[in-house]
Amino acid sequence: MTPKQVDESKAQEEVEKGEEQRREKDQIGDEKGVAGAEIVEEMEKSFLDYAMSVIVDRALPSVEDGLKPVHRRILWAMHQIGLDASKSTRKSAAVVGEVLGKYHPHGDQAAYDALVRMAQNFSLRYPLVHGQGNFGSMDGDAAAAMRYTEAKLSKISSTLLQDIEKKTVPMRGNFDDTEEEPGVMPGMLPNLLLNGATGIAVGMATNIPPHNLGEVCDAIVQVIDKPKVDVGDLAKIVTGPDFPTGGEIQSAGLKEMYETGKGRVVMRGKVKIEEKKGRQIIVVTEIPYQTNKSDFVLNIARLATEKKLPDVSDLRDESAKEKVRVVIELKKGATPTYTLNKLYKLTKLQSNFDVNLLALVGHQPKVLNLKQVLEEYVKHRKIVVRKRAEFDLKKAEDRLEIVEGLLKALKQIDKIIAFIKKSANSSDALAGLVKNFSLSERQAKAVLEMRLSALTRLEAGKLEKEAKELRTVIEKLKKLLGSDQEILSVIKSEVRGLKKEYDDGRRTKVVRSMSEISEQDMVEKKDIVVLLTDSGYIKRVDVKTYREQKRGGSGVTGAGLKEEDFVRQLITCSTHDYLLFFTNRGRVYWLKAHEVPDSVRAGKGRALANVLSLQAEQIANVMAVDNFDEGSLFFATKQGMVKKVPAESLSRPRSTGVRAMNLPDDGSDVLVNVLRVQDSDEVLLVTKKGQSIRFVSDDVRSMGRASYGVKGIDLAKGDEVVGAEVASGKANETLLVVAQRGSGKRSKLEDYRKTRRSGKGVVTMKTSAKTGDIVGALSVDGKDSVIATTSKGMVIRVGMKDLRVMGRATQGVKVVKLKEGDRVVDVVKVPRDDGNFPGPESQERN
Repeated sequence: MTPKQVDESKAQEEVEKGEEQRREKDQIGDEKGVAGAEIVEEMEKSFLDYAMSVIVDRALPSVEDGLKPVHRRILWAMHQIGLDASKSTRKSAAVVGEVLGKYHPHGDQAAYDALVRMAQNFSLRYPLVHGQGNFGSMDGDAAAAMRYTEAKLSKISSTLLQDIEKKTVPMRGNFDDTEEEPGVMPGMLPNLLLNGATGIAVGMATNIPPHNLGEVCDAIVQVIDKPKVDVGDLAKIVTGPDFPTGGEIQSAGLKEMYETGKGRVVMRGKVKIEEKKGRQIIVVTEIPYQTNKSDFVLNIARLATEKKLPDVSDLRDESAKEKVRVVIELKKGATPTYTLNKLYKLTKLQSNFDVNLLALVGHQPKVLNLKQVLEEYVKHRKIVVRKRAEFDLKKAEDRLEIVEGLLKALKQIDKIIAFIKKSANSSDALAGLVKNFSLSERQAKAVLEMRLSALTRLEAGKLEKEAKELRTVIEKLKKLLGSDQEILSVIKSEVRGLKKEYDDGRRTKVVRSMSEISEQDMVEKKDIVVLLTDSGYIKRVDVKTYREQKRGGSGVTGAGLKEEDFVRQLITCSTHDYLLFFTNRGRVYWLKAHEVPDSVRAGKGRALANVLSLQAEQIANVMAVDNFDEGSLFFATKQGMVKKVPAESLSRPRSTGVRAMNLPDDGSDVLVNVLRVQDSDEVLLVTKKGQSIRFVSDDVRSMGRASYGVKGIDLAKGDEVVGAEVASGKANETLLVVAQRGSGKRSKLEDYRKTRRSGKGVVTMKTSAKTGDIVGALSVDGKDSVIATTSKGMVIRVGMKDLRVMGRATQGVKVVKLKEGDRVVDVVKVPRDDGNFPGPESQERN
């Protein structure tokens, strides 16, 4: 051996020694023969084995029968001990014991829970178990202990097990190979779609909604008749899930769900509105699937207590055993729509069912679309029908062989009897009959076992008739087995029979659309007053807070203001409107009216700087709009400039606002009013010195948001625009003007002639030191009311029926009675509400 070979040999020995040491180090335990293993590798292998066990043998249903192993074993065990629909019930404990002892080596409570669910008519659309006793409720009540309840198979479950004794499905050994159990049921009932399934495996989950039997049966027939039918056409037959608890579902998204096997079903409870003693009552008669009714009622009570359902005055659960009736009484004058929207958003009255149509196909998990599920059903039933036919054919052929042997024996019965009598024993007799009388071994055995009564002519006639019938049956079965089309015809016939026997109509109504519950839907629609003060505070109060007064009334406290502050603008609108805040820099900000801080009448409100993201600018004007769909916005400024922009151009809000009008940076001109107009509308501008001009808004062309505008009225020195109104042209329409000292008047709009824009206009009211300058002008009629706000925070509501119509150029009369040093700063029109403002009332400001 060369030195080189010696070195290589030593190196090899060292490698082998190192390997041996590593194996010894990795060896588990002290005993010899215990092999070591890498923990990472072992964990990967073991977890994979566990995952596959959960997926295949626990959590996911089979596509053929829609059952998980535990449910299949329960039904099989009940069938084996004779608990069919026609038999009496037995204790559930006996069923659970049978299941655990022979087929399902898991916890008894888990098996009992599975049994209970199959008996609940609010969990399964078509219950597979008929239960007797307390099997739980929609309120989440648990079932009674298994020693108290009894169960048997329901009538419809027989269609799942039908023909199982004819070797139609593969059988396998149980956990200790002492019993046999089916790997899948024959499943005439398309259970996967009818009752759905829910299960969480490892890394995957299934959630299949229940469906209507009649619709599914029709879809199966369609798949058989038209193999190339698309999912869209099938979705017209299977219109949507059909939940055992009824309710409503939205049709939107159902077609896509059936095409992909994934989707979301929006569910709502069924609601009706009743009236009792002038109050509206919401009655819930059906709730969404898998909703705990007791928790649902408790949640409503909690929300009402927390003032999140402010209109709810009473709540009762009047449900009976098989009937849901949850009564929600509303306060007098409350609208059901607002509370309903809140219920849909905040409770389980509306919920989602997230669909994942995952099932085992050949022991492999697969997401299926609607057509694939139906095709798998037909494929499975073809196998079952074929195996059943093969079983029946063999049975008929075996029987025909016996009958023909008996008939052959009857023709020579005397010889056969004599031969049998001479035979030494039964074995010799059997062999002799086969050899001497041309009988098969089975026929010979039948002859030897034949009763003497069979020798009569009557019995012979019966055998001949039976043979004829058997030949007919055999011919039909061979024809069936020789044609897939015949097998499909049998499947169709059975499916139609299933529909005829068990179809009970849809429980869940499919509605075309359910409007998405927006934030606005959660807000009660009502008239409000929004107040903006000179120092920048904003608040909203209910319009009914203000009591209408006779002309000259002193008013009530409208705002809890600091001594030096006063209300600068007051806007009447709906809680569903948008407020557009126009600033002295020509920018506009958006705010939903219901987002304005709510306050009591004498409350101070909230600083506007904490509500809007203003950029070193002041609010010059606020406008309420309900939409931006059509028309234009007409801008009028203090210096008589006017401008018109499409409303749509201001429909996209930004937190930092957008430029609406290019006003001077020095503040020399500000917005007076912004009107919503059509091109044919006429606009009226009124100045503080009593001038006014009327022209068609179409005289002002549409402009971009960055422009300043054009001249609307030619102002005298020291004059400025204080009001801008749309003249609607109604017969009784008048123009109301109110001055600082409380004077005002109404005059007919027809007294104001129409001219072109940029003129000097005509006199609308003679002003003086006694009246003060005009502070506001409004288009009103005799049915309107207005609110006047003073510099000291007093708010007076006046009905126009109390203010007579006067000539255009007159000085007017006292409209508002003011205290010393107080003055009118604003006047706005509000919706009239007769009867809620009974008379004059005066109250000092706190």
